[in-house]
Amino acid sequence: MADITLEKVVKRYGALGVVHGIDLAIAHEEFVVLVGPSGCGKSTTLRMIAGLEDITDGLVRIGGVVVNDLPPRKRNISMVFQNYALYPHMNVRDNLGFGLKIAGQSPDEIAKRVAEAADILGLAPLLDRTPAELSGGQRQRVAMGRAIVRNPDAFLFDEPLSNLDAKLRGQMRAEIKKLHQKVKTTVVYVTHDQVEAMTLADRIVVMKDGHIEQVGTPMEVFNHPVTTFVATFIGSPPMNLLPGTIEGGAVRLADGTGVPVPDRLKEFVRDGMAVQLGIRPDDISPVGHGLSQDGPGAEVQLTVDLAEPLGMESLIYTRLAGQEVQAKLYGPRIVAPGELLTFRLALDRAHLFDAATGKSVRVA
Repeated sequence: MADITLEKVVKRYGALGVVHGIDLAIAHEEFVVLVGPSGCGKSTTLRMIAGLEDITDGLVRIGGVVVNDLPPRKRNISMVFQNYALYPHMNVRDNLGFGLKIAGQSPDEIAKRVAEAADILGLAPLLDRTPAELSGGQRQRVAMGRAIVRNPDAFLFDEPLSNLDAKLRGQMRAEIKKLHQKVKTTVVYVTHDQVEAMTLADRIVVMKDGHIEQVGTPMEVFNHPVTTFVATFIGSPPMNLLPGTIEGGAVRLADGTGVPVPDRLKEFVRDGMAVQLGIRPDDISPVGHGLSQDGPGAEVQLTVDLAEPLGMESLIYTRLAGQEVQAKLYGPRIVAPGELLTFRLALDRAHLFDAATGKSVRVA
């Protein structure tokens, strides 16, 4: 069983705290993505699991065994790096088998495992090429293949797609997902890209400033963010946040506009409470051009500042209560700057956050 557990894990460099007592349980065969902005501690956390960084305090367990003092080679994990870390003078076959050769495996066993990994990743036609003769995506597949041949208890990925262009990133996301389905091994994956997190993960761990902000399935984190940070970091475009005050069952915005408090949130607020109203662009749409016109809603007239056509949808920039907001128009309609449209706010999908703490009123 390759479950991974972090218990009150701390990392400090002298007086500088980088990771602050985090707890996390990763189940056997689970695909968990650590996501957050640069400097949030996600890569440091991964490196502590790998044994590449010393743990200042707390415990890391792999398969129930405390590994704090074990060197990386004894943890039976494989790591895939952002820069591929391939040996330039070796061909693909030798790159794949080098770790096994160092471990003292027989030539027959090395050949067998290299052939299996090459078959899984479609590398068989490339085995005699050197890294210089490969594309970025092919190099990344070789890096993954080198991890596969060791039959590790867990795969650790440290921003493996950062060096690829947008098209290749999309292709490699699919490759990594397929790989996980085939090898059925625990995966811990680090990225700053929330699209990678949403598409790859069984569960997402959102990190900020060395703390875990939220853990959940992609849709749990997307639909029920517990803080304004999570709300704006997960989702593209980010959630709109509008400051206001609870007044008579409505959120009174800065310009006096009143937006009814969603029924499901009324028990969590009180008159005079300062809040932030959160609405995703998908849930603000011109009437007749939204994802759904059912359920409770509120209508406001807004002037279009800018429209970005994206095929069968358009991203619209407008202003509400003196603040820029983004909205979505679905359907093949051309929108001109300066056009006045009636927008519908889907209140059944709106969020409220405590302005003082930044936490969802459901958990504040």
